[in-house]
Amino acid sequence: MLPVIALVGRPNVGKSTLFNRLTRSRDALVADYPGLTRDRKYGDGEFAGRTFIAIDTGGLGGVGGELEGLMEQQAWQAVREADLVCFLVDARSGLTALDETVAVSLRRTGKSVLLVVNKVDGIDSDTALADFHRLGLGEPVPIAAAHGRGVQRLMELALARLPVPDEAGQADTAAPPDTDSIHVAVVGRPNVGKSTLINRMLGEERVLTLDLPGTTRDSIHIPFLRDGVRFTLIDTAGVRRRARVTEAIEKFSVIKALQAIDAAHVAVLVLDAQLEISEQDASLAGYIAEKGRALVVAVNKWDGLDSYTRDTIRGQLARRLPFLDYATVLFISARHGTGVGDVLVEVQQAYAAAMRALPTPELTRILEQAVQAHQPPLVRGRRIKLRYAHQGGRNPPVIVIHGNQTESVPHTYQRYLANTYRHALQLSGTPVRIEFRTGSNPFQGRRNKLTPRQVKRKVRLRRHVQKK
Repeated sequence: MLPVIALVGRPNVGKSTLFNRLTRSRDALVADYPGLTRDRKYGDGEFAGRTFIAIDTGGLGGVGGELEGLMEQQAWQAVREADLVCFLVDARSGLTALDETVAVSLRRTGKSVLLVVNKVDGIDSDTALADFHRLGLGEPVPIAAAHGRGVQRLMELALARLPVPDEAGQADTAAPPDTDSIHVAVVGRPNVGKSTLINRMLGEERVLTLDLPGTTRDSIHIPFLRDGVRFTLIDTAGVRRRARVTEAIEKFSVIKALQAIDAAHVAVLVLDAQLEISEQDASLAGYIAEKGRALVVAVNKWDGLDSYTRDTIRGQLARRLPFLDYATVLFISARHGTGVGDVLVEVQQAYAAAMRALPTPELTRILEQAVQAHQPPLVRGRRIKLRYAHQGGRNPPVIVIHGNQTESVPHTYQRYLANTYRHALQLSGTPVRIEFRTGSNPFQGRRNKLTPRQVKRKVRLRRHVQKK
């Protein structure tokens, strides 16, 4: 396994900024706002030819509450997983009682700890470091994570404390390729049970769950293996209507959720069976369909509903989300586990359909049968001719149809062809996109290329016809 470095400390000391610096990414949300990070967030880093895993954590010692308690559990779990702990403190705030409390707890773990004094830019570092010697964690390391100052020295000290693998073990510690992993974005409105569903599928309390809208703020990528198949689950923040999104942090959270859909192979849209299907649900579903993502719809909190409510929800699904007729709908209870096992099964089927290779002869044969069953409409008295088809892309499957006057094919006939292909090829869980291409007319321009002899013959023929 790769060595693991956990970043811990009080809220708003710069852990996420340092995480982004170490992983050379912008994966973690960063703002001058305490308590922004809540779940454990993992990232790959590399320094001086050595690779490692960094863990960003929520702040320790926040205002006592259920959410803060869950955040602390996540942070201490990261400490247990780590080979080295970087304990961040704030040079501008100075040494606090909370820093001393956290330092005592870290010493008791027996882990190797580096004391990192952040935000030393613009102040005298020697003065800033003086008080932190009292923590008894060795020589403090001054850095300015926002500007990269001192980070190189920090990594030299950090890697010196980590075991160096031998040449045989170096290959084993290389990060496994992620190209064969099925990326699954779990999306939906706030408080519909996305994180609970992910924890149930994983079989552990990996992400924070609380009956409070907005518990999840960042997108958390969680790789795992199930029955020999590699998945990467992406827990996302709840997406609300734009008019209700007022805080800048929530806006960035929504952007992260939409980016997760873009990056995913399959989306799992979680709906709340105890609430009606809203415009926001339809808008989010429309975004998924527009991006062409394979989709599984999970209607959560299904247990305990009476038959009338269940029939009402089914009717709303058919009435408000008719464009999702390609998606499998599952009725589940993430809290009790009912139907959760079917989610990953349907995800695999949707992924296989979205990535399937479609042979040209079969696509052309289906096109001929579709045209024979239902002819395209006339355009200015001329019939649209569709000649052959081939595959033009995957995820979603793109079928390119060649013919003439294809720019005039109406949308209704395009939907007819897409549905015909989806049913004939049994492409469950993924939309099918149709693209048309019109071939050039081989006779266009021949009038200007007639020889003088052909022109005279054509004139004589026309006069002969006129006399008769």
